[in-house]
Amino acid sequence: MNEELPVGRIAGVFGVRGELKCDPTNAGRMLFSPGETLRAALADGDSQTLSLQSVRVHQGRLLVRFDHFDSIGEAETLKGATLFAPRDRIAMQPGEFLDADLTGCELYDRSSLIGTVERVEHYPASDMLVVHGRMIPLIEEFVKKIDVANKRIDADLPEGLLE
Repeated sequence: MNEELPVGRIAGVFGVRGELKCDPTNAGRMLFSPGETLRAALADGDSQTLSLQSVRVHQGRLLVRFDHFDSIGEAETLKGATLFAPRDRIAMQPGEFLDADLTGCELYDRSSLIGTVERVEHYPASDMLVVHGRMIPLIEEFVKKIDVANKRIDADLPEGLLE
């Protein structure tokens, strides 16, 4: 079975014709085009497979419409849903990683185990690996090698960063 990843979230309805405000993830944004199929995990715990009918940008946000959701009432049922797609449909560039790839990796500083990456947080200056509640900037100066297959990240951290 192919692992699914979240690719967006339905923030609310837009207008009266079934359009929805959608906040895609960075990795999932490329999947938002007419004809694409996504799985919606609804707020009530139910799940539906949806086909994108239209996608447009309005004031920096995606507005989407799904097949068979033609009114505000029908669209309202999708409010708060998280959208998922199979992982193999998300194209990654060399050197790009999904949060799910990095979470669970062991972080080593000059061959000494620091701990396991708990999560990745995103900030304007850089993404941060969270290890034992401490944040390590995910930048080339510090992170030297990421081996997702072996769940290992090698770093050369500056003195005092972890204190």
